[in-house]
Amino acid sequence: MEKRIELEKRGRDPGEIREFVLDNCRSTNIVGLTDEFVSLEVLSLINVGLTSLKGFPKLPNLKKLELSDNRISGGLNLLHTSPKLTTLNLSGNKIKDLVTLQPLNEFKNLKCLDLFNNEATSMDNYREKVFSLIPSLRYLDGFDMDDCELEDSEGEDDEVNGNEDEEDIANDEDSEEVSDEEDEDDMDDGRVCLETVYKDDLEDDSDEADYLGEEEEEDDDDDNDDDEQEEEEEESSPARGKKRKHEDGGESGN
Repeated sequence: MEKRIELEKRGRDPGEIREFVLDNCRSTNIVGLTDEFVSLEVLSLINVGLTSLKGFPKLPNLKKLELSDNRISGGLNLLHTSPKLTTLNLSGNKIKDLVTLQPLNEFKNLKCLDLFNNEATSMDNYREKVFSLIPSLRYLDGFDMDDCELEDSEGEDDEVNGNEDEEDIANDEDSEEVSDEEDEDDMDDGRVCLETVYKDDLEDDSDEADYLGEEEEEDDDDDNDDDEQEEEEEESSPARGKKRKHEDGGESGN
């Protein structure tokens, strides 16, 4: 266990560590875990092989303790050095009776207790007796006194929940701001589209006007051509008349 503790510390100051996981390291009692871990709030010792809690350190800020799948049969009074404990998991151990659980009566903040796969769960009126023994207890083996199942949000520290709520609110506000920005972008896109349509219509009208202007110019050109042709015909007609008269004179002379 001592080697595992050094490994999990990762060079950190023990007094700054808030969560420590030592699952599956092999030891029959607590070794190497000292009172230096004053900030520790979560400690996990699942499937370590503990037969007792001898050597358990003073952890004044510990709130959640995982001790499932060990061989603990007593000595729960050694946990009294962690008065802020709110969640305790002792499932899969060797606890046989209510007397063994008696020390848990001292915990005023204990809300969640798990005793699955312990012999004590087979006693008569097991749930009623445990709830009576620990007045602060709200959930036993995942259910409250009315057999309502424990929700994920239950059992968490109020302060932690408060921080999470503030973060959720902040995230919601950020989402609203992003949504507002997207709406503004959509409105801008709408304005651009309308401007484009209006511009296209104006260009179409301009093209049509140009086309009509060209037609009018062509008509004017045609009219001018007709006038010139008529003038040419008028100019040429006296000459033709003179020629015809000359010809007529010649015939009469003959």
